[in-house]
Amino acid sequence: RNRFMGATAFMPTTTTFSSRTLSSSSLLLQKNSASTLLVRQTKPTLKNSAYRSSRATTQHVRPIFSLHDDEIGGVEKKSGRSVSAPVEDNNSSKSSTTATTASQDENDTDESSITAPQPGDALNVTVAETAAQSYSVLAVDPSVLDIISFKDNIKEQEREEGVNSDSTSQSKQQRERPVGEGFVKMFRGSANYIANHRNTCAVYHIPGSLLECSDNTFRDLMDDIALTWLLGMKVTLIAGCRHQIDKRLETKREEHHGICVTDANILRLVKEEAGYVRFEVERQLARSLRLHGGLTAGNYDGNVVSGNFYSAQPFGVLEGVDYKYTGFVRRVEVEKIRDVHRSRDICLLTTLGVSPSGEVFNVNSQSLAATVAGALDASKIIFFTEEEMVLKNRNTGKLVQNMRLRDVQNLLTYSQVHIDRRGFAVLKDAGNSEEGEEKTDSNSNILEKMDDQNRMDMLLKMGWAMKAVEQGVKRAHIIAPTQGALLQELYTRDGSGTLISRDLYEGIRRANVNDVAGIAELISPLIQMGTLVDRPKAALEKDIDSYFVYTRDSLIVACGQLKRFENGFTEIGCLVVAKDYRKGGRGDAMLGYLERMCVQAGGSKVFVLSTQTMEWFLERGFQEVTVDRLPPSRKYNSQRNSKIYMKQIESDRDLDAAELWWNR
Repeated sequence: RNRFMGATAFMPTTTTFSSRTLSSSSLLLQKNSASTLLVRQTKPTLKNSAYRSSRATTQHVRPIFSLHDDEIGGVEKKSGRSVSAPVEDNNSSKSSTTATTASQDENDTDESSITAPQPGDALNVTVAETAAQSYSVLAVDPSVLDIISFKDNIKEQEREEGVNSDSTSQSKQQRERPVGEGFVKMFRGSANYIANHRNTCAVYHIPGSLLECSDNTFRDLMDDIALTWLLGMKVTLIAGCRHQIDKRLETKREEHHGICVTDANILRLVKEEAGYVRFEVERQLARSLRLHGGLTAGNYDGNVVSGNFYSAQPFGVLEGVDYKYTGFVRRVEVEKIRDVHRSRDICLLTTLGVSPSGEVFNVNSQSLAATVAGALDASKIIFFTEEEMVLKNRNTGKLVQNMRLRDVQNLLTYSQVHIDRRGFAVLKDAGNSEEGEEKTDSNSNILEKMDDQNRMDMLLKMGWAMKAVEQGVKRAHIIAPTQGALLQELYTRDGSGTLISRDLYEGIRRANVNDVAGIAELISPLIQMGTLVDRPKAALEKDIDSYFVYTRDSLIVACGQLKRFENGFTEIGCLVVAKDYRKGGRGDAMLGYLERMCVQAGGSKVFVLSTQTMEWFLERGFQEVTVDRLPPSRKYNSQRNSKIYMKQIESDRDLDAAELWWNR
């Protein structure tokens, strides 16, 4: 007691211990080493570790910790009591043995069963013993394990549930169906896309409005983007903030040709909102990267890196309008962005671009995304819409999920939308048509629909996607930010959005009589080798409408023939590529074009007959079939004994998937 006389923070405390609340002994744990804990007994213990109520005792102790009622699990609660660990007093042995009776339990234990503590008694508990005790809690008793077949397990379940032999076939199929069959089928179908997209560069444009969604749309989208990164894609993000700026302004900004004028006050708002959007994207994406990436060699793999990865310059004064701090991209720091990708990080860009003189300019985010994607020679650029918008063919009623570059150009021209490389999106007004320009009812209807902001937004995104493809990007996607839409578009055959790609079949056209000589010269060497059946010029002239040619500078470098039969059968024949052009993918382009012509005509089964190039067709999805699979009107030459290969084509999406491999 004299040891603590000078301790101002110490007050001797009398605390009641109950063996039913804690245990038969109070233990004081002192750290002895990195791997050993010294446990010293300071209270009597019960023999045989019997957890029975003993005589309650009180001691003068120093408060160290307390256990409240709700923190004690699996034992009887004593309300209103706190528990303190006793401290051994080496100066007085009497104080350690003197106890005052506080209460007597009804089932009192004989004092003879209590063993007094011996001086220096200690229990050493090593880390290995602690781990072994933890393992024993989770261990499975080997004596209760049986090794049985899966079928026997099903029969046993049927007997236990009272399922007899008269049960429905559907319930039996559910029992016999392997667990995860749908996942296995989906994963196998996605494997080709995962392999194809690995190590490719993708640029994502994220509009600021997605950050304001009331549900978890933005968070789920960040999870999906992080998952594409995990699957090996090199990700660059472009974050817009126009939605946030418009919300803060009381009046609408001055706008010309789709570009807003940015003065000094608005530029300050742009800086604030661009910073907000940047940190929101970083916050959510960092969480997603930790969720999907995890730890690699003790460190988190994958970070979000943002900075001045491009420089900007002002629009200046155009048509008498001073755009002030509104600018467009001057130069993209390609190597710096690629260094970020080589470090397995994600690059994030905002709409604030800095000029070499130190001025800051507000850049259109969609224009920035298209320019960066083109500079990086990205494989994909992906635009997210605010609402789920699709293209539909009024004549057929079918959705249009893929468009060629030329088709998009025609659509924008028809809709009177012009995209300037510096960020202009010009929409001509129907009432202000140029002199001599004819106005049609169809054009007027399109322009009336442009009042719908979602339709206009869709056209503008198609315009910027077109600009990106023109600059070298292989494919552009316009996707709605719905649950899993991004993953479905990239890793499934059916997709979920609108695909825009380069015209891979540029130079392919239907043959005419002027091409007979060129076709004959192209196929002559293969006829002499016996690879092709002899086709005289007279026969070529007669069937010239069924031939297609691939030209380069008026020179025929490839050709192919398309014959249609009943029941949706189409035969591809005379597929030849000039020797000097066989490594440029022109054979695949010619085959893809003929297959698309087959689908466009309503066919679904394509077959070829070959004696030498069987492997080439097998590598492109054809399968060998027997003669009886041919259409009845197709006569088979048994003397030539050609092998027959057939391919089932459901839609254009099957052909889009095939193009991923030969147009990388």
